[in-house]
This record gives sequence, C-alpha cells and structure tokens, in this order.
Amino acid sequence: MTALIFGLWQTPFLVPLKILIVFLHELSHAIAVIVTGGQVESLSLSPRQGGMVLARGGNRFVSLSAGYLGSLLIGMALLLAALRSRADRKVVAFCGAVTLLVTLLYVREAFALTFGLATGLGMLAMARFLGHGPNDLLLRVVGLTSMIYVPYDIFSDTIARSALRSDARMLAEEFGGTTMMWGGIWLIISLAAIAWCLRYGLGRQSNLRLR
Repeated sequence: MTALIFGLWQTPFLVPLKILIVFLHELSHAIAVIVTGGQVESLSLSPRQGGMVLARGGNRFVSLSAGYLGSLLIGMALLLAALRSRADRKVVAFCGAVTLLVTLLYVREAFALTFGLATGLGMLAMARFLGHGPNDLLLRVVGLTSMIYVPYDIFSDTIARSALRSDARMLAEEFGGTTMMWGGIWLIISLAAIAWCLRYGLGRQSNLRLR
C-alpha cells in the first residue's frame, strides 16, 4: 500500500488525499495551541497543498513541533484503529465530525471551506451507509499516508531544503539551534515511532499479520 501511494504521489488521483494530510498537519498545530492555552484564529488550506494556522498565545515550542509530530500521532492512531479494532465505522464518523467542527469554527476561505465540508460529510456518509471493509480501508490509507509521509516531509522541508521557512526554521529562530538540528531530531523520533507502530500494529492481536 505504501509503494502504491507513493508511486501515484505525483498524479492528480492523490491530490485530495495529499490535501487531507495537510489538513491533519494544520489540525495538529491548532490542537497544540488550544491545549496549551492559546486561541486559534483561522485555519487555511490551499489547492497547491499548503496550509497555515493563525493563532494567539499558547506554547510556541509545542505548537511549532506539533505539525509533523501531531500528524504522525494521528496517522498512527488511525492505522492502529484499523489494524487492532473493529470500531472502524465509529472512528471514521468521529473523524468526519471533527473535520466538520474544525471547518465551521476556523475555516473562512472558499477552497478550504468546501474541502472541509465535503470531506467531513463524506466521512459521515461512509460511516453511516458503507460497511466495515470500506471504512477499514479508508483508515488504513489515511493513517498510513499521514504516518509515512512525515519523515519524507521532514527531510524535504528541514534538511534537503533547510532555507525554507518551515516549522523547524521558526523553532530555530525562536529557541536556538539550527533548522537541520530540529529536523534531524523530528526525523529520528518519527522513524522510531513508525517502527514501534508497525511492530505493535502487526502483532498477535492484529487483523493483518505478516506471517
């Protein structure tokens, strides 16, 4: 599945999935801001697969680190829900409800608003009208993509192109260190977390074991 996703990565077929992964990245920033006492002003997405959260307050170290690491945790949670439980429809419904809520509260731009509403309603419809199989597949695809894309994105944004104004660049400017240092730390954390997730997810209680 990973090979298929990245084999089609540059094709138009995966553009909605790529924008959804950007949404999860920005959602992670927003959650971190709120949890650390800040206030989210807006969340935006662009058809060119970019995104941004405008916020006031909160812990900057946590909120800047949360984009990559938060979307990694979300991806791990979705994949493990598919591999280790039978609650796929409930999880998809929850994701749809969260997407709608975040869209209605924080999204104002036409493209992002349309994408968020369509995605949230689509997830709720899948959970309501489709069976376990399609919902399980959706969780596997979104979870795996969000999880595996994190180290790729970290390497691209913070190491291969360290001059970009990335989350790591802003973290270095505000807290010291270098863009590549923070990117390297996040890369190590993400690879270790992915290894643990796959080891645990494909264990004895999994519904997909590599045996």
